[in-house]
Amino acid sequence: MKTHHHEAPSHRVAPGAPLRERAPTARKAAPAATVTLPPLPYGEDALAPVISARTVGFHYGKHHKTYVDTLNKLVEGTELAGQPLEAIVKATAGKGDKTAIFNNAAQAWNHAFYWHCMTPAGGGEPAGALGEQLASAFGGFDKFRKEFSETAVAQFGSGWAWLVAERGRLKVVKTADAETPFVTGQTPLLTIDVWEHAYYLDYQNRRVDYVNALIDKLLDWEFAAENFART
Repeated sequence: MKTHHHEAPSHRVAPGAPLRERAPTARKAAPAATVTLPPLPYGEDALAPVISARTVGFHYGKHHKTYVDTLNKLVEGTELAGQPLEAIVKATAGKGDKTAIFNNAAQAWNHAFYWHCMTPAGGGEPAGALGEQLASAFGGFDKFRKEFSETAVAQFGSGWAWLVAERGRLKVVKTADAETPFVTGQTPLLTIDVWEHAYYLDYQNRRVDYVNALIDKLLDWEFAAENFART
């Protein structure tokens, strides 16, 4: 297994920034624009051929944008208007009367985080403290890779697979639909989107091929290491 090293691209937030600044952010603007659609950290064609520019264009420009736009409409005029995205997710998690707000807020957060989990010429095996913790928690990188892949493929229906840190230990977990692990106290380090819109244009029903290609060629271990260093 190769060891992957690359310099931090210019889009990165300075080291030491909190996780919520590396993933979704909210900016106060006009009252109706509570949450903004963050820019992609690379061009729409940068992840090809693993993920095509067409898929990124639809996924980001249609699906992700719709979550943000719908969320802004739902919170306009409420006590949640003007709140940071992460705060909206936490305030609505598990509340039946706010399910629609949670679903759109959490999906907006998850997607913004997901884009940063990938980088052109990524993949490989992490070094340093994160690599050591992976080896300790999973018995080696290959065993981690197998568990991460199998968890993503096994998620029934729509959802996400995550590498998270919880009380100093690394775990692989999955969430259904819009659920996100930070509301339960886990710190996301990486995620794989396994909603069909993330891969269907390129892979049709071959989720396993999409997952394995993303892990081997796109995972941004530098982003994961920065998140881990702040746990």
